Amino acid sequence: MNYELLNRNKNINRGYRKLEVWQEAIELFAIVKHQLDGLKSVPFKVKAQIEDSILSVSSNIAEGYSRRSIKENIQYVTISLASLSENYTQIFALLNAGVLNRSWFDEYDNKLYSLENKLIQLNRSMIAKLGQNDWQNDYKVRELITPYKS
Repeated sequence: MNYELLNRNKNINRGYRKLEVWQEAIELFAIVKHQLDGLKSVPFKVKAQIEDSILSVSSNIAEGYSRRSIKENIQYVTISLASLSENYTQIFALLNAGVLNRSWFDEYDNKLYSLENKLIQLNRSMIAKLGQNDWQNDYKVRELITPYKS
């Protein structure tokens, strides 16, 4: 991460650059892009869809932040979470097809899972700032996902 660039030309609209979730999303994009660049057997269209879904995460975090509305920020973080799910599905499909190796997938999955949880917490904290009747609260504190059992 180039912190020199992140620390110059600051204003209220660029505050998202200091968010850990935005920085981690940028790093996850780089990890995925680097891996895809080395996969010659994957068609360009598939690579482009995977890159689009992972780039969408940081883009939506930034756009939501820049909207200057908690409700809109919540919506854009929710879109980022959906993009993470889309990207996970695409990467998992490549793993399942034997295109990706398991050790790379495991590292990717751990980073994606960490980012997902941070985005969920971000939404929970923003929702807590809203009045009870202002927004549909689907982030009640509870176990959101039942662990997969084989």
